[in-house]
Amino acid sequence: MLTRIISGAVGAALMVVVLIFHDTVMLPIAVAAMIAVMLYELLRAVKLDDHRFAPIFWAVELCGIAMPLLYQLFYDSEKEYTSKGDVDIKLVYRGEVSVIAFGITLAAAFVVFVTWLRKHKELRYEQVFFALASMVLVPQAMSTMVRIDRMDKDNGLFLLIMGLCGAWIADTGAYFTGVAFGKHKLCPEISPKKTIEGFVGGIVSTGIVYAIAFTINYDIGIGIAAFVIGMVCAVIGTVGDLSASMVKRQIGFKDYGKIMPGHGGLMDRFDSVLFVLPTFYAMMSLMEILDI
Repeated sequence: MLTRIISGAVGAALMVVVLIFHDTVMLPIAVAAMIAVMLYELLRAVKLDDHRFAPIFWAVELCGIAMPLLYQLFYDSEKEYTSKGDVDIKLVYRGEVSVIAFGITLAAAFVVFVTWLRKHKELRYEQVFFALASMVLVPQAMSTMVRIDRMDKDNGLFLLIMGLCGAWIADTGAYFTGVAFGKHKLCPEISPKKTIEGFVGGIVSTGIVYAIAFTINYDIGIGIAAFVIGMVCAVIGTVGDLSASMVKRQIGFKDYGKIMPGHGGLMDRFDSVLFVLPTFYAMMSLMEILDI
């Protein structure tokens, strides 16, 4: 228990430092480092960390690391031109970044398939497509941290914290509700401790916290919309958590890694966040478009 507490405290301290310097290049660098570790844990889970499959390993890793740095480059360029009054240039850069990101991902996928052709007697299709899915999901989802922070220069840090907390609030609410009222198992074969009562408690608690936080930071109208966003994030986060648990059970892993003693790997801590961050970003962008 002491090891778990110390490990959690160190992780929280590092996260606080990154958030303090969120408006600098430290954020994308930290996100890139997290992506590298998470991809390593996933590739290791399907035995693609073997030196025989080094091209696949490095193609996936480099593709993942490039994404948050690429988005940061876009926002730096956008800031430079909008400061000169040329607002429309950001649309040009947004298109260019999308093309570059697609090109990097396509090149990495090409390396994966060429390696598969060369090592077809040793590689299974499950490994290959797992690597491709990880290469797309993890970098794009985690890079959303940069996009959320940069979407509002005045409230970027607040939005980033709420995006991250969308999954963790649900976990906490579900835990305490499950302990107090849990009787009916949600998915006993995948996650024996999760209950339907805890699931509902996590949804409601996330909605309430979101409503209060957004009302304080904005106004009551946005707070009402945030209540719905919070509940949606809680549902999506639970799906992400269960999906990661299902993969571990089918592979035969207890934890994805040991980088956080007592907690497992980064994938064990951020499995639900992978689903929540893009959902939160999409819904906040929709609110911005609808001028809510």
